[in-house]
Formats: sequence, C-alpha cells, structure tokens
Amino acid sequence: MAKAHLVLGPILRYVDTTSATVWLETDRSCMVEVAGASAPTFCVGGHHYALVVVTGLAPGTSIPYDVRLDGTRVWPRHDSRYPHSRIRTHSRDQGSAMRLLFGSCRYAADRDARGRRTLGADALDAYAVRMGSMPEPDWPDALLLLGDQVYADETSERIRQLIRARRDTTRPPGVEVTEFEEYTWLYQETWTDPDIRWLLSTVPTAMIFDDHDVHDDWNTSRAWRQRMARHPWWARRECDALVSYWVYQHLGNLTPDELAADRVFRQVQRAGRTGDAIEVLRRFAEHAETETDGVKPVRFSYSRDFGSVRLVVVDTRCGRILDGRRQMISDSDFDWLSDTTRGDYQHLVIGSSLPWLMPHAIHHIESANERACDQRGCRGLLAERVRQAFDLEHWPAFRQSFDRLARLIGAIARGEHTGRPPATVSVLSGDVHHSYAAEAHYPTRVPARVWQLTCSPVHNSVPAVVRLAFRLAWTSVAATVARRLARRRGVTSLPLRWTKTAGPLFRNQIACLDIDGTGGHVTFHPAEPSAHALTVPLTGGDRSVRASATRSPPACRPG
Repeated sequence: MAKAHLVLGPILRYVDTTSATVWLETDRSCMVEVAGASAPTFCVGGHHYALVVVTGLAPGTSIPYDVRLDGTRVWPRHDSRYPHSRIRTHSRDQGSAMRLLFGSCRYAADRDARGRRTLGADALDAYAVRMGSMPEPDWPDALLLLGDQVYADETSERIRQLIRARRDTTRPPGVEVTEFEEYTWLYQETWTDPDIRWLLSTVPTAMIFDDHDVHDDWNTSRAWRQRMARHPWWARRECDALVSYWVYQHLGNLTPDELAADRVFRQVQRAGRTGDAIEVLRRFAEHAETETDGVKPVRFSYSRDFGSVRLVVVDTRCGRILDGRRQMISDSDFDWLSDTTRGDYQHLVIGSSLPWLMPHAIHHIESANERACDQRGCRGLLAERVRQAFDLEHWPAFRQSFDRLARLIGAIARGEHTGRPPATVSVLSGDVHHSYAAEAHYPTRVPARVWQLTCSPVHNSVPAVVRLAFRLAWTSVAATVARRLARRRGVTSLPLRWTKTAGPLFRNQIACLDIDGTGGHVTFHPAEPSAHALTVPLTGGDRSVRASATRSPPACRPG
C-alpha cells in the first residue's frame, strides 16, 4: 500500500492553556498523529483533510511537535532551515501580554519575474524569514488573517493554465474559479511557500473571509446579488466557495468544545471517513447563503481569549442583511457581538475585514450613496451602479449598522457594558489597500482609548490613482465637501469623530499589535527589509500623536 504524503500544512489554528488544534491536508486517507493526539482524515471533493485536537497540554509551555501519517514522520521536513514547529500554550497568569500579527489582501507569491515586479515582496513571507532568526519569546502569539486569503476572481497564470486544461475558458466566467476543485488549487498555491508554511505551523492562526475569497464585491447589495444570480455558473461558484472556506479556514477557528458540539463537523467526519462529504457541505453552504426575515442561519463570527485580551472576529460579508433594511450584520449577530463583548478583560480587539472608521471623505460619500440607492427610479439605479463600480460597501455604506457599532463600542469604552472600562478597544481591518491608524473620539470623554487599525495589503499592488484617491480622501477639504453632500442627501450627523494618527501607508506590510498591561502599540512592518517600520503608541496619558519610525531587521534566512 502506498504511503500517505502531506499536501498542505500542518497549520496551527486554535491554542489555549491546555489544548490546540492542527489542520492539514494529505493525498489519501490515513491516520494523522500530532503531539500524542490522533485523528483519521475525512474526504471532501476527493481531497483528504484532518483537524487534530491536542489536549492535556501544560499551561505556559512550548513543545516541539512532529506530524506522522500512518506512523511515518512527514513533518518537519528534514531539509528545513527553520526552528522546529512548536505549540506554545497560554499561561494561566498571562494577563494582557499579547503580540498579534494581522493583515489582509495577500495574493499568492508570483513565480513570474514580471509578476514579482508588479506585486513586490510578500510582507508575510518577509516576516516569516525574520521570525526564523528571532528568539522564541519574541514570536507573535497569534496571526489574524483579515480576508482575501485567496483571489478566486484574479487568478495567477499558473492557476489559469490549470483551469484551461480542465474546461473551456472561452465561456464565462473564463479563468476565474468556478467550483471546489479549483478552490483547492488556490489554497495550495498560497500556503505551499516554505517560509509561510513554517510560519503557519508555529503561530496560531485565525481567519475570516472577505470578497475576493468568493468574488469581488461579494454581497455588496441586493441588486448585486440579483445580477449575479442571473449567471448560470454563479450558484455553484458561491456554494463551493463557502465549502472551501469551511474546510480551509472556518474549521480551525473553532475551539475544541465548539468542534465537539458542531453538528456539521460530526456529519462531515461520518460521511468523509467512508465516502465523500462534499454534498453534506454543499447543503450547509446553501443554507448559509439564505436570509429569512432578516436572520442568517449560520454564524461565521467567533471569539478567542488571550489572557485578559479578548479577540472577537466579525463576519461582515456572508452575514449581511440585504433584503429590506440594509444591515452589515443581522440583529441576532449584533446581539451575539454584544453578549460576546461582555465579561472581564483589559483589552478588546475586534476583527472586521472591512474598516469601521474610513477616510472621512469616503465615509460621507458612502453614506450619501446609500441614501441615494434607496431612492426609486433612475437616481436609485444610477446610485447603485456607482456603489458597485467604486466598492462603496464598507461600514459607512450600512450607516445604521455603523451607528449601532459606534454605540456598542462607546458603551464598552465607558465601562457601561462590562462593569469597568478596558484600557483599549481596537478594531483591526484590511481590504482598502492602504494602512493607517485612527483614534476615535466620543462627544463625552471615555476612559478607554478606541482605535481603528488597518493593514492592507500584505501582498498586492496599489495603483497610483488609488493612492491619490486615498490621500485626497484623508484631507480636510475633501472631508468638508463630502460631508456637505451627505447632509444634502439627508444623512444624519456622526455619533463620533476620529483623527488619523499614522498613514496612509502604501506598501506591502504586516502589522503587529503589542499589548502589555495597560500599554500597547502597533507596528507596521514593510515587506522590504530596507524600509522603515512605523510604530504607533495606543495607550498612555499623552493623547498627542506619537509615531516613531524604525528600520525593520534584515530578512536573513535562518541558518
């Protein structure tokens, strides 16, 4: 009998004080062993996967681990120049010490020289190389990928060649991805880079999707969904996008207790151990896409605790309500968010693939456009076309949801929601292809500092016209003009204001949020080792803007 081989992974996903989960893909059915725990693979669409739940670990420890398939050691690679992959559990007295790496919009490393010139260096790849030479105490505690992990609608030349060999690309949607098998190629392309592979095997990783994981402008509006539904290829494309998201991203976001209670996971394990579970997941995906009376039946949002730091990651794509009252997330999801942000913690971190606080001019334009889209006749149709053409679908374009989130964060920052105010509330985002830090200010002073921290792209290009547009959007003149336009459209006054303290930065980079006690800062690490990293303090008595630039350590290969 042929031996099983490792196709993707291992990827370290969830970690707490005594347990961890490790995800991987193999080329055939087998038994997978990781750190004394084992699990059989399950089959989806002809591919074999395992999620191994490791329990009984000691708090505050760091243990090296191997991966064995049917007893044969397959990881770490014998020729690896990196330190041994490790599971580092949380300490029971960890407090609020935490280092969280985050970013979004990572196009797979392009092997073509022209593509490398266009996209530049990969910031996550560069960080992995630097991390390989760091002392282990300096490694990040977790990595949060905030969307566009893969680009289903902007495929690389390698993926296009595979698609052309499989089907007729003269018919729509051409060289875009259409079904599960082609989605698996995207994940293999983006996660097989040796540097990234080691990083993901060592740093616990949480993920959430954005539009390009499915299709550009996914769920922009009801009109967008109606237009896409007319394409005969769209239903399977969206369904299998969610199937692949469940397999490659969502499953690892769940805690061991959530996995044990998850009905879909149990069904997939049963069907996938003796047959193929893809139809189980397709039924789940079709259910997830439905919307009944303003309710979404499936929640992809989740939360994790790192000592006294709470991370809450919100699905701002699939969870949208587009029929009737337009909402970024449903009432039931807002209730979940409100409940999940209760409790005792020192710092709250909210992950949203889309920024909550945008450049001021763009904020007002999106809110004005939303009002115009609600009009009947030609004006409404024109406004909808503008909405889709210019991607006007962030939190300000769902103004009621923006205000509701602002009220919730304000209540948390004042201590009304939790009994005592945290030191900071930070909203981490990506999507907009420029990076910045902005501080929120409420009409009445709040004890907690409230921040919008945006890091994008990790690896993608930023056209010159986009750079110019975002620079203008942050200016006071553009903000004043856009605010007057919004007022003429009947947009209500803002419940808060915000000031940009760093950026806009237009380069490939990854951000690192450092929290310790009541202090904290965020550092934007560029992909190029010769460029400067930008560090912005988030706490302290001085509310003036303080940003310092330091040169990133050289991206030396571990020896």
